[in-house]
Amino acid sequence: MSDTLNLSAETRDRVGKGASRALRRDGRVPAVIYGNKQDPEGIHLNARELMKALMTGHFMNSVIMVDVGGKKVRTLAKDVAFDVVTDQPIHVDFLRIAKNATVTVAVPVTFTNEDAAPGIKRDGGVLNVVTHEIELTVEASNIPTEIVVDLTGREVGDSIHLSDIALPNGAEATASEDAVTVATITPPTTLTAEDEALDAEVAEAQSAEAAAEGEDAEGEDKAEG
Repeated sequence: MSDTLNLSAETRDRVGKGASRALRRDGRVPAVIYGNKQDPEGIHLNARELMKALMTGHFMNSVIMVDVGGKKVRTLAKDVAFDVVTDQPIHVDFLRIAKNATVTVAVPVTFTNEDAAPGIKRDGGVLNVVTHEIELTVEASNIPTEIVVDLTGREVGDSIHLSDIALPNGAEATASEDAVTVATITPPTTLTAEDEALDAEVAEAQSAEAAAEGEDAEGEDKAEG
């Protein structure tokens, strides 16, 4: 189960681009809390505290308790906007949720025991991940951190579907389990004679180009001398 994250916040009195830029200059990140049949509330967060929460790797599928001036609000992060240049967070949307609410979240998929998969360990097969996240409907208090897929015994040519995976208790996939392919074990890539000939041709062309550049440089040195 995902750990509950905690963030402190202050009420945001001013809105608009100018006010948001001023907050960011002061090391704050503007945000909004909405939903649960209540009016939206503008807030701002400490940028460093927010980055620390983002670096946990499960920010988007954890319950986040936002402390707004001593009043704690139970939320889920619904969207984080990042600056295209600095890649720093510039705005966050939070959704209010009730204590026992059922929510829909995207949970990351992880894989274990590759060494126990004959198709990978023995035959050199490659794990091809098709689905990196699975959307689940689950109680907010039981959101899993990850969905673990055990590769033990998997052979080349195997396909792993969502229906093959045991979901956490009380969790249901939003998509049809039989329709979702999570991963496949594909055969190792082997070079054909044509591939090898093409590689040799490219290497020869690169060698000739390098030699020509060297001759040009030597000619320029002699002319300058």
